[in-house]
Amino acid sequence: METGKKIRQRRKELNMTQEELAGAVYVTPQAISQWENGRTLPDIYKIPLIAEALKMNKAELIDDGMEIHPSWITRDPFYSVDNMRRKLRAFALADGLPETDRAIGYAEEKHTGQFRKTSTYSPEKAPYIVHPFIMACHAHALGIHDDTVLVAILLHDVCEDCGVRPDELPFSAEVREAVRLLTKQSGTDPAEYFKGIRGNSTASIVKAFDRCNNLSTMMLSFTIEDIIEYVEETETYILPLLDHIKKEYPQYYDAVFVLKYQMLSMLESVKAAVVRL
Repeated sequence: METGKKIRQRRKELNMTQEELAGAVYVTPQAISQWENGRTLPDIYKIPLIAEALKMNKAELIDDGMEIHPSWITRDPFYSVDNMRRKLRAFALADGLPETDRAIGYAEEKHTGQFRKTSTYSPEKAPYIVHPFIMACHAHALGIHDDTVLVAILLHDVCEDCGVRPDELPFSAEVREAVRLLTKQSGTDPAEYFKGIRGNSTASIVKAFDRCNNLSTMMLSFTIEDIIEYVEETETYILPLLDHIKKEYPQYYDAVFVLKYQMLSMLESVKAAVVRL
């Protein structure tokens, strides 16, 4: 029997009106009518509520082989650029970080007109500056108040994406070197690329934040093939890099503890989702 017919039959057995069932599961009576007439299906997250209201087992309610898809909305971007800009400028002023303050405007200017990869599930386009801005906000929230690191975070993609050479960056030599190491040239061997990063504390922690942020959004825009490749690269190079940072650059130990937990959680969730496809 179809789910809608089961709902109608059981509701009538309980002498329950459509209005009463609607109130119990937080929908309109019209939604109940559409379910019962087979015009629509309940969202998957409503099934436990419906089953409870009708004193049924969830398995009894769902048709064999029936696919129920939730009517979720995917969001991209997650944060306001204006709010992040204000936050960055506020802590740059409060902490006395002059290069960070300059880098906010410089990065935004260079990334003007650039957008993150468009989500497969949403028409919304995220300005590219969201990526370095949220990385810098997260780094600061995790206790990193170092001017060089925050500037390198804000500028880490400027050379790769905006046609700026590292030696042209109007910032400190330490920032220029970290950004140079983070800038991946076409055809670069990944092992050599990550080897260079490992030898620089700033480049290492920036790459950790970069990968964590990219992992958190890759399901929105990556193909399955890209996701598999990215997961494998993360396990081959990034997880060992995190252990290297904890050992060689202990000032970032607490930040890496949080980043590693987030990355491992995302990796295992993504692997489980891909395997089920």
